[in-house]
Amino acid sequence: MARTFFVGGNFKMNGSNSSIKEIVNNLNNASLDPNTEVVVSPPSIFLQTVRESLNKKIGVAAQNVFYKPNGAYTGEISVEQLKDSNIDWAILGHSERRTILEESDETVSLKTKVATEAGVSVIWCCGESLEEREAGTTIEVVSKQLASLKSHISDWSRIVVAYEPIWAIGTGKVATTSQAQEVHKAIREWLAKNVSDKVAEETRILYGGSVNEKNCSELAQQPDIDGFLVGGASLKPAFVDIVNAKQQK
Repeated sequence: MARTFFVGGNFKMNGSNSSIKEIVNNLNNASLDPNTEVVVSPPSIFLQTVRESLNKKIGVAAQNVFYKPNGAYTGEISVEQLKDSNIDWAILGHSERRTILEESDETVSLKTKVATEAGVSVIWCCGESLEEREAGTTIEVVSKQLASLKSHISDWSRIVVAYEPIWAIGTGKVATTSQAQEVHKAIREWLAKNVSDKVAEETRILYGGSVNEKNCSELAQQPDIDGFLVGGASLKPAFVDIVNAKQQK
């Protein structure tokens, strides 16, 4: 079964009312590959505005969700609040939250469990640091993150995996095509061995890490790269070129 190509745009903590409106208008007026699923993730303060004004064919993701249904959790956002605002995706496990905010594998897995069980799909992120890459432990690190996720969930149908080498996020450095494909292939093999052949075949695995309109086409041709999770470039008109990467030759 062919996996639908997927491109996510993570705005991170960027944007203003005017710039977000400009991004939305650009996407609404763009000619996007109809065979590519697109999801954008603005800061939480703009989630509802984006959902109400953006083309309904484009998904909208929160950049976080908590693993409790409600209560005294200042600053957090619940799955039910997302659903009430028609937000059907969340990005979880991004390295910036794992490292800066010290979210553990356990915390990320709990959030993913709660989100997916309640009907919110998740772009679940994993990846290694530069030190881990240089030590040759990339596959070991990513496998450990995957093992934690597996221990908490049973339904993988709402999960899109995003491999993001930490050393390539926002640095301008990009894993070579062969480096990216190698890890994506290893993730798919891990899923086949530890979950099922069906999950391994159907799960989309994205690459993230300084993806732009210049390098996306070559990456998109790899057999185990099913799309991208884009950071800074998602704030620019060139995001449309990345969405259309499969159409480029």
